Amino acid sequence: MTKPTRSTSKLTRDLHVVSLFSGCGGMDLGFEGDFSVLKSSINENQEPQFIQRYLKDDFVQLRKTRFKTVFANDILKEARNAWVHHFAKRGHPSNTYRHDSIVDLVKQHLNGEQVFPKKVDVVIGGFPCQDFSLAGKRNGFKSHKNHKGEIMTDHKASAESRGQLYMWMKQVIEITQPNIFIAENVKGLVNLANVKDIIQKDFATAGNDGYIVLNPQVLHAANYGVPQSRERVFFIGIKKSALTPKALKELGKEKISNSFNPYPKPSHSYNIEGEDLKKPVQLQELFKTIQEPSLSDDLSQKSYSKAKFMGVHCQGQIEIKPMGISPTIRAEHHGNIEFRRLSKLNEGVQWQELDRGLKERRLTPRECALIQTFPMDYEFVIPKENGGRNRYLVSPSMAYKVIGNAVPPLLAFHLANRLEQVWDLYFQK
Repeated sequence: MTKPTRSTSKLTRDLHVVSLFSGCGGMDLGFEGDFSVLKSSINENQEPQFIQRYLKDDFVQLRKTRFKTVFANDILKEARNAWVHHFAKRGHPSNTYRHDSIVDLVKQHLNGEQVFPKKVDVVIGGFPCQDFSLAGKRNGFKSHKNHKGEIMTDHKASAESRGQLYMWMKQVIEITQPNIFIAENVKGLVNLANVKDIIQKDFATAGNDGYIVLNPQVLHAANYGVPQSRERVFFIGIKKSALTPKALKELGKEKISNSFNPYPKPSHSYNIEGEDLKKPVQLQELFKTIQEPSLSDDLSQKSYSKAKFMGVHCQGQIEIKPMGISPTIRAEHHGNIEFRRLSKLNEGVQWQELDRGLKERRLTPRECALIQTFPMDYEFVIPKENGGRNRYLVSPSMAYKVIGNAVPPLLAFHLANRLEQVWDLYFQK
């Protein structure tokens, strides 16, 4: 059964996206659309145009947006390998993705190399979050690592430290002059002294005319059909000189009208209420669509962390709840990956599965990816053709890392669709 695709935008061309700190492409995939998610992850009454067609096993194919990734980068080799492997199937050449730090890329551009595309409509990026995370050391701007993730021995504040990389994102915005940019980070950033205000003000001064940087909003992924407890803050900046007079006036108000607000409306009711919202997606809806590792041919499902249970006092030692949502999928591996099920000896409560002889094990990379709303055809454990000692382009342990670092594609899809809807309201023809 096919659902007609509709868009409220009158756009007639692709909108070019520069993606920074791209990882394996969660935000890029969401912005482009044309991937599958559980049918229950979509609120059909609220957004019927999201669905391109219905698939088997209660999945749907989301419509293709007008956004197209024309540049991506990251310092993690395995993230690039996963991105290139998948996005090649979407028609993107491998040289779209640069395996370089943003600092080096900006320096190369300033030295005369044409690094960034000339025609850019949107810049997106989740600048490194470890220094602002509640789970980390919360060093903020005073990171102990440099722009390549290496520990700095002198511990001096530096413009090239990991905690200052949003300023290099600002430089890319100044170079490319997009109409809109979106910067993503962990929720903890908004509670760390006056970090949020500093970043918001710094972004606002990008370019000659500057940007209206709206008050950043924390979006909970479970309110957008993602079966996971994941909260992220999003900064949205809009170029002043490109706006229509009406949009300039509306976006300058303290309270923006609903028609001009670029943040997407929730579709599900995890920690909010609303008559038109669907119930949160339960993990059991995902798990029924995949086989146990021993029965699967999918390398991302066959391989998983064998780290033993270390006691509930340690992070990553809980059993997920099939009738609920997942804890945050972290960029960790081995002992920090939550358990799909625990044994009765370790106080597991999934009795029916245990009684059927299913064993204690941790979540697989595929299960983590599905929880993040990556489609089943996105491969994460990728072998090299020639094998050898290092036989993986992306190993099982690194698969966990790149998956956990990603923005949930479905959350990014909501953002992209909302930007399409407001594009013609914002910008002069």
